[in-house]
Amino acid sequence: MFPLEDAEMGAFTFFASALPHDVCGSNGLPLTPNSIKILGRFQILKTITHPRLCQYVDISRGKHERLVVVAEHCERSLEDLLRERKPVRYPSYLAPEVIAQGIFKTTDHMPSKKPLPSGPKSDVWSLGIILFELCVGRKLFQSLDISERLKFLLTLDCVDDTLIVLAEEHGCLDIIKELPETVIDLLKKCLTFHPSKRPTPSELMKDKVFSEVSPLYTPFTKPASLFSSSLRCADLTLPEDISQLCKDINNDYLSERSIEEVYYLWCLAGGDLEKELVNKEIIRSKPPICTLPNFLFEDGESFGQDRDRSSLLDDTTVTLSLCQLRNRLKDVGGEAFYPLLEDDQSNLPHSNSNNELSAAATLPLIIREKDTEYQLNRIILFDRLLKAYPYKKNQIWKEARIDIPPLLRGLTWAALLGVEGAIHAKYDAIDKDTPIPTDRQIEVDIPRCHQYDELLSSPEGHAKFRRVLKAWVVSHPDLVYWQGLDSLCAPFLYLNFNNEALAYACMSAFIPKYLYNFFLKDNSHVIQEYLTVFSQMIAFHDPELSNHLNEIGFIPDLYAIPWFLTMFTHVFPLHKIFHLWDTLLLGNSSFPFCIGVAILQQLRDRLLANGFNECILLFSDLPEIDIERCVRESINLFCWTPKSATYRQHAQPPKPTSDSSGVRSSAPYFSSECPDPPKTDLSRESIPLNDLKSEVSPRISAEDLIDLCELTMTGHFKTPTKKTKSSKPKLLVVDIRNSEDFIRGHISGSINIPFSAAFTAEGELTQGLYTAMLQNFKGKVIVIVGHVAKHTAEFAAHLVKMKYPRICILDGGINKIKPTGLLTVPSPQI
Repeated sequence: MFPLEDAEMGAFTFFASALPHDVCGSNGLPLTPNSIKILGRFQILKTITHPRLCQYVDISRGKHERLVVVAEHCERSLEDLLRERKPVRYPSYLAPEVIAQGIFKTTDHMPSKKPLPSGPKSDVWSLGIILFELCVGRKLFQSLDISERLKFLLTLDCVDDTLIVLAEEHGCLDIIKELPETVIDLLKKCLTFHPSKRPTPSELMKDKVFSEVSPLYTPFTKPASLFSSSLRCADLTLPEDISQLCKDINNDYLSERSIEEVYYLWCLAGGDLEKELVNKEIIRSKPPICTLPNFLFEDGESFGQDRDRSSLLDDTTVTLSLCQLRNRLKDVGGEAFYPLLEDDQSNLPHSNSNNELSAAATLPLIIREKDTEYQLNRIILFDRLLKAYPYKKNQIWKEARIDIPPLLRGLTWAALLGVEGAIHAKYDAIDKDTPIPTDRQIEVDIPRCHQYDELLSSPEGHAKFRRVLKAWVVSHPDLVYWQGLDSLCAPFLYLNFNNEALAYACMSAFIPKYLYNFFLKDNSHVIQEYLTVFSQMIAFHDPELSNHLNEIGFIPDLYAIPWFLTMFTHVFPLHKIFHLWDTLLLGNSSFPFCIGVAILQQLRDRLLANGFNECILLFSDLPEIDIERCVRESINLFCWTPKSATYRQHAQPPKPTSDSSGVRSSAPYFSSECPDPPKTDLSRESIPLNDLKSEVSPRISAEDLIDLCELTMTGHFKTPTKKTKSSKPKLLVVDIRNSEDFIRGHISGSINIPFSAAFTAEGELTQGLYTAMLQNFKGKVIVIVGHVAKHTAEFAAHLVKMKYPRICILDGGINKIKPTGLLTVPSPQI
């Protein structure tokens, strides 16, 4: 959108016609209110941008089918200039074919084929009427009422020269005859009665009048979109006099921001559309008792109600005052509107926000999103970073770790997902019209998908849903449509309602990262592996809860499939999904496991206190989840989880890295620089699904163990060395081999608890030298190491039964470590 500059924002209101309450559509559902239909169709108007057109900004729906439209507003209109003799009211400007079409209404309350809408040629007629009024200096049809005006316009079909008849009717023939021949010719072209003979706007632009004037105006070129193959800098121009530009701003930095941003900040600063309209008496309240009818039949038909005057059309535009917003931002310095972007190469989170906002940055997210000054700074910063995408992709990641401004969430998500290229050309090339077998299922699912939202429940929303989902199905012939894909599409479509190509591109990038092969025709092996790993994550982080759920048979298969198949969009409303996915998109494909565990932990007390039937009922209608707490705890769980503990053989293969040294990245796990790690000789190996299901605790790779033990390769030396960085022990290694094998070589710092004598007949841990140390490490990561996989799994399961958290098994056992030279060998006695 263009900057606000000297324009203002205005609001006007109208009512959509109400539908009967007792009538349903062909699908058995209540008919969609006309106000919702209008709301959906209105969205396309927000995309129409031109320097000489007022910009539509927003539309909101109120009570009783009321709609309020916000748009760029100029106090002076053509009518004002006309009064001053320099230069719409309708219906005087309507083309004859529009009048003849009449008002379209359905009589049987069923969808009917709509007539063709008035097109560009109708606008050419309206232009002709406006030019006529400007030329003669008066408004037309002032002496006629509306019905007479319409009749007169329709009778023009019987005349030879519309222009002359209009001039004679209004006594201004002499003025018309004195006009230049080129202007008269233009008026006659515009006021051609039959649309088939009337020129189109493009044809009209070739008229001599416009050819003489057009060189005086710089042609408008719509800027290239962010995700486009076109160069975004191709049409950048700078003013000849930079100093004059600085003077023009006149310290009114807010006017340089887009109208969309200003309106968003106006709302945050306390702006209320309905209140503004009430203050100007556009909306008038009426006591409910005064609306009662005088007479009422048994079937509900009523009589004697006076028509509410407030429901009549009032085309008054109310100017929205920006005083409150400007007062709120009066202490924001000019430098905040032009932040410097520095290329920070560090791996730590970094924010370019002003130091004055540091206190606000520590507040809960829901408060930050309502803070006007904070959002102004975040919007400006993200706007600049996104304009520099993909060059500033790393900084977008770092800033997104703090929070994402809601106004720019759609574009930011696309950047986090790595969307690039000619997405519109790719989307347009997909056949979305030819019928396919999944069409019926898509039609069934869409009316049930997040229909509490007015935008997604509109017919326009349904049509967009259908196109985006069908485009994904057609463009992925190796995959199939599963129920839940519609829910997965909903957040992307909502955020990019006027950009289906970007919604499709985001969805196409999201699914391979987090739901790789979930939409195969036979996805049972993928789902079963995913649920098994999730079950191990529950045991890893909350063994008590895991023990209870396993004892009552409440396995993830009964409740978690819709969680992961839709990435929680089937169980949470959109406003919660936005906050959840803001963080999800910063993690790798294992982060959803942590979200699932965090949800269970919020329900922990109720789950532990109930049996199977009660748990089933609990999850049939999921209780309220504190999403901010869920996100916070998910991050904590994520950071405690070893990287390889969530390994899945059916996950997306890691992308090849340019680093051929074989050294693992030291970047933080929760960052863009460290996706799913590439496979090496020390990585986890795939095992059969049945073997995976038999193990309660997750396995970790040898490379993870080396990282967590902070060991370094030592070449020819017998003894490994610790890394120079000093820190508290992150984990305890428990070697369950017999003492003889342990002495021959073991991991530095590990303890030996032979499996054969580790537990009593009652399943309790045998008291011994290292029992106290094991107890001291309860709560930290404990890695079980051996050379028999069955024994390590059983040992880990015993500890889980004893409610030891963060228990895991070394994949491949001690034999995986031997080739690294990291085993400690005691020095021979002299």
